[in-house]
Amino acid sequence: MKLREPMPELSGATDWLNGEVTKEDLIGTIPTLIHFWSISCHLCKEAMPQVNEFRDKYEGKLNVVAVHMPRSEDDLNMEEIKKVAAEHGITQPIYVDSEHNLTNRFENQYVPAYYVFDKEGKLRHFQAGGSGMKMLEKRVNRVLDELEKAE
Repeated sequence: MKLREPMPELSGATDWLNGEVTKEDLIGTIPTLIHFWSISCHLCKEAMPQVNEFRDKYEGKLNVVAVHMPRSEDDLNMEEIKKVAAEHGITQPIYVDSEHNLTNRFENQYVPAYYVFDKEGKLRHFQAGGSGMKMLEKRVNRVLDELEKAE
């Protein structure tokens, strides 16, 4: 995905955990962070406490959606996905992408990967890898600041 491209539709999930959301639910009021992760990804698990902290810190100001992107056959086990999500405190909606529908729409190849969309649903920041949460927070704050100035 290129910067300023619109958020893809959130259709085609194998399953949803913690509630289902649509693109329409996310666009129009506040920015959105969509993060890709996988149960077999060590870096994803290491970063999850920071993602959760982020989610809680910006509650009401930022939508957060997790996307489980399998990297192997072992990652397709729904019970394991549910177990790891619970163990790591992932309470935001989780789009389970066992057929890579959303992964392909995002043209995403990485876990963890983070996509920040402004309130209009335009991509404003992308980053991949386990580090760089400070940069992610800077980008989210920039989008939030723009929102406050516009009001």
